Amino acid sequence: MKVYLDTSVLAAYYCPEALSAKAEQVILRSKLPAISLLVEVELCSAVARKVRERALSDTDATRIVTQFHLHIDEGCYERLPIEATHFEVARDWICQFNAPLRTLDALHLAVCFSSNAVLLTADGALAKTAERFGVRTHFLT
Repeated sequence: MKVYLDTSVLAAYYCPEALSAKAEQVILRSKLPAISLLVEVELCSAVARKVRERALSDTDATRIVTQFHLHIDEGCYERLPIEATHFEVARDWICQFNAPLRTLDALHLAVCFSSNAVLLTADGALAKTAERFGVRTHFLT
């Protein structure tokens, strides 16, 4: 079973957070967890936010991002492409007007859905929305 890691889980894995131990356990049990370029950008954004909020030092943030990129280079993650069809699916889901689905979350869900992966997330609202659109989900609490 392919697992798509949401940014909320990766941030907990790489940054000290309440869910860090659970995120590590689930990620390390996954055969080859999947991410997308969108997850990569969002993780850097999350780390930058923690620096701005003074929850992380510049040194720690650099170490985290370097470790993440090293894991990517070592093949620890399967990189799923984001293609035009994912944008179309995301658009169509948003245009149903029946779920609080944000643009980037819709793209994550479309990539996950098209890859027949299980979404691993610590975002309760995203987990609920994912299930509405038929995306299998594992909510990390």
